[in-house]
Amino acid sequence: QVQLVESGGGSVQAGGSLRLSCGASGFTSSRYCMGWFRQAPGKEREGVAYIDMNGRTSYRDSVKGRFTISQENAKNTLYLQMNSLKPEDSAMYYCAARDNYCSPYIRPYDYNFWGQGTQVTVSS
Repeated sequence: QVQLVESGGGSVQAGGSLRLSCGASGFTSSRYCMGWFRQAPGKEREGVAYIDMNGRTSYRDSVKGRFTISQENAKNTLYLQMNSLKPEDSAMYYCAARDNYCSPYIRPYDYNFWGQGTQVTVSS
């Protein structure tokens, strides 16, 4: 059974940084894609970034140059380094996994395993 557990959320002021972590267990597929998503109150869940098994990455436009997704395979851990945070980045952040190649788009319905989420709050 696949389990994803996020950590690292918190409250920061605008311009600050946070690093989110996602520990993965039970994943056996040789093909996979890992992603970060976020959902603010009253809004739809949106894709933030993904990384595939070869380390290729993709980001939504609003976080390019500020966020970095990475993975440490030896620790089965996914990261999201978030710099220059803005109030509009405030949301619940979710780690997700797909037991197949990454699709070109970062869409929630392409992912079949999800973590519980970690809250990120950025104050102005």
